Amino acid sequence: MEPERAAGDEHGLAVIVAARNEADRIADTVRALREAFPGARVWVADDASEDGTAEVAMAAGAEVVSRGRPHGKGANVSAAAEAALSVADPPTLVLLCDGDLGASAARLAPLVEAVRRGECDLAVASFSRRVGGGFGFALGFARWAIQRLCGIATEAPISGQRAMRVEVLRAVLPFAAGYGMEIGMTVDAVRAGFRLGEYEVDLEHRATGKSIRGFAHRALQLRDFLRVFLARGSRRRPAS
Repeated sequence: MEPERAAGDEHGLAVIVAARNEADRIADTVRALREAFPGARVWVADDASEDGTAEVAMAAGAEVVSRGRPHGKGANVSAAAEAALSVADPPTLVLLCDGDLGASAARLAPLVEAVRRGECDLAVASFSRRVGGGFGFALGFARWAIQRLCGIATEAPISGQRAMRVEVLRAVLPFAAGYGMEIGMTVDAVRAGFRLGEYEVDLEHRATGKSIRGFAHRALQLRDFLRVFLARGSRRRPAS
């Protein structure tokens, strides 16, 4: 059992931030995380950004894992997670989040505390305020796919803001490719017997709206969601 820590002591926590072309927000995100979780190591998984995201993140105090060409969210965050696990004193808790949260990243503490208190093994943030979005097809498919594959209903199936015990992280690596990362993670964790909890958190992010760019983004999401569904659906569920 993990020993109790004093409030504000975040040694043993690794924070992994997914980012691609977030130079205008990544510094605020990293600073907010470092202030909210003093002592935690903050890693930025930079997916070959072209706008200087990696340099801005390092200047803000993050450790950066970046490769020469884009590999997609799932592969890039997998690489950063492996780096975080390979240090001499590996973490016992891990927080994942997206690089566009800005100052609102400081509000992710309830996820970490929920896992630390033993309420769940994998805590997922549900945004308390919806900003942007399309007609809900991709989100609806994600909810349906998770329920079909592992039998649980979710409010925030594609939220990238997640805290977990390190045993969960090890069990779900490598993450599913691209935007299928979160669906695959949820299905793999639940199938492995870990407990999922969802928590409403007041967060802000760069939302995509009903624009050509927004619909193109959601088309890519839906493609990756379908790939995860087909891949996980072809695997036999473990006997209960």
